[in-house]
Amino acid sequence: MIETIVFDVGETLTKDDRHWASWADWLQVPRHTVSALVGAVVARGGDSADALRLISPDMDVAAASRAREAAGRGEHLDETDLYPDVRPALGGLQRLGVRVVVAGNATARVAELLRDLDLPADLIVTSGDWGVAKPDPAYFTRVLEAAQAGPRETLHVGDHPAHDIFPARQAGLRTAHIRRGPWGHLWAEDEAVAEAADWRIDGLIGLSALLGH
Repeated sequence: MIETIVFDVGETLTKDDRHWASWADWLQVPRHTVSALVGAVVARGGDSADALRLISPDMDVAAASRAREAAGRGEHLDETDLYPDVRPALGGLQRLGVRVVVAGNATARVAELLRDLDLPADLIVTSGDWGVAKPDPAYFTRVLEAAQAGPRETLHVGDHPAHDIFPARQAGLRTAHIRRGPWGHLWAEDEAVAEAADWRIDGLIGLSALLGH
């Protein structure tokens, strides 16, 4: 029986549209340029920061992030950034007694913004809070500590195989790959993902029934 469900953040609970659009505006390039480059670089196994450096090769991404924040153009989240099934799905799971944890690769500031949304979750935390990020095995050690359940009683839900499904499986967790966002769709039919994921889902509604709750 699954006792805890851990949800990734970007493109599992929240849409990344605003994030990449704001970077495009900061770099003064068309928004499609940033989206396309991020997609191409990540699909090849790179990091999204590498895509930003293709636009501005000498850019220190961390310093640019601080400059954006200082200029009042930093990270932002509100209700419109959530996928519409997030609140009903998470709330329904909590009512069934499932522990709901939100955890993903993001800054500590994003964790604050998520907490301000008052989501139905028992814990909201990010890699910025922990000081370790996916796919580092130490991240999933922290996930299991947050889950307060054994690996086989903990389900990790995410969209990215290399950041979510494969390392969570290696840590002994149950896994669900969500067909959502660019990475979820890109790898939805991948044989390795199908083998590693205990479940493949198109949305969050119905998770409780799928897991037998």
